[in-house]
Amino acid sequence: MEKLRLGMPTMIETESIRHCAQVCRELGLDFVELNLNFPQFLLHKLDAEQLNGIAAEYAVGYTIHLDDEMSVADFNPYVAHSYTRTVTEAVYLAKKIGVKKLNMHLSRGAKYTLPDRVIYFFDAYRADYLDNIRYFRDVCAEAIGDSGIQILVENTAGFLPFQQEAVNALLESPAFGLTFDIGHNYCSGNMDEDFILEHSHRLSHFHVHDAQEGGKDHRRLGTGNLDIGRYLSLAHRLGASVVLETKTIESLKDSVAWVRNWEESQ
Repeated sequence: MEKLRLGMPTMIETESIRHCAQVCRELGLDFVELNLNFPQFLLHKLDAEQLNGIAAEYAVGYTIHLDDEMSVADFNPYVAHSYTRTVTEAVYLAKKIGVKKLNMHLSRGAKYTLPDRVIYFFDAYRADYLDNIRYFRDVCAEAIGDSGIQILVENTAGFLPFQQEAVNALLESPAFGLTFDIGHNYCSGNMDEDFILEHSHRLSHFHVHDAQEGGKDHRRLGTGNLDIGRYLSLAHRLGASVVLETKTIESLKDSVAWVRNWEESQ
């Protein structure tokens, strides 16, 4: 079978973009997912010319993982504007360095805890929330234009109904798509799988790591309970890219070997 397009996450062991690229090249991977949560990789610290030089030197590419918080639909317009501006500036960087995929979490927002239940403000004021989501969608779509860049929404703790509605609103634009994080899905009780697979035509990116009960995810492949091969087959069929999202270089090396053995067996 044709090899999967495999990438690695930014790791706390890697102190620089160059170090990431070195590891990526040594392991025969195709790209590094630049994680904008890291202080050294914030947008104002990233230089497109330098990134392009490193990519050329090590023959690797990039995807971008946006800040985990990303409360782009916050009811406070100052907060929402700041996050939206961050996303659009990431889009402008992506255009300069040839990135086509930006990964994004969808915030649940603040919550109101009652004795018998928890109410999410985005759910209680859903109409306003969805208006904000649509505004964010349209601003991003304008920034992306005809570049072919997509912002891919990743499942994290399980999409709640108001989040599913938000995802559907985002997917009304071709500027948006989906990332399937299979470890997060397992740890949420497979809460997102049916929803994501219903939209498989918009699924183009995977975060792959093994997991066990109790929220123990980001494990090296083959050390948990997931049928990794089934998801890799799906990624191959869809022509999707795959980040091997383990958290140490050692576990990444083992996971790359696991995937290569799986590919040879197909």
